[in-house]
Amino acid sequence: MEMFIGIGIVLLLVIWVVSIYNRLVKLRNNRENAFADIDVQLKQRHDLIPQLVDTVRGYMKHESEVLTRVTEARAAAMGANSINDKIGAENMLTNALGGLKVAVEAYPDLKASTNFSNLQAEISDVENKLAAVRRYFNSATKELNNAVQVFPSVLFAGMFGFKKEPMFEIAADDRKTHETAPKISFE
Repeated sequence: MEMFIGIGIVLLLVIWVVSIYNRLVKLRNNRENAFADIDVQLKQRHDLIPQLVDTVRGYMKHESEVLTRVTEARAAAMGANSINDKIGAENMLTNALGGLKVAVEAYPDLKASTNFSNLQAEISDVENKLAAVRRYFNSATKELNNAVQVFPSVLFAGMFGFKKEPMFEIAADDRKTHETAPKISFE
């Protein structure tokens, strides 16, 4: 009889550990799925940047450094493989695009261009969608991080290879300028 009780306790413990593991796997997969949504928006963003650079290039002959930074940041973002690398590269691209917005202010003819205005509207739309999917990604990351750090799953998370994952955040010094949706009206 005691043997059956012992086997029952061991079986319950195994089921408990398996359920913790399965929950952690589901949360990790949810986070990865959320980043896949970000990847779709990033692809659209990356596709629009060459068009933007080409449109601006003719007007901004003296601002080649700004265009080079945008192009290099785009290349780095497209070459990033891991989620963490993509987060860092996309933050660099966001900063480079911010520099481009500032440089554009000096070119009234460019700001009046229909092609430029349409392109800016498309980029603004993609940036707003990116903000939404980043919020979802960060929510999924928070759920995973909570599960990895709370008792009793903390006892097994490290053993199963789960760890606290970074959020998709902008750098602290850029936070103020990026807390609102991008305004792409150059009037």
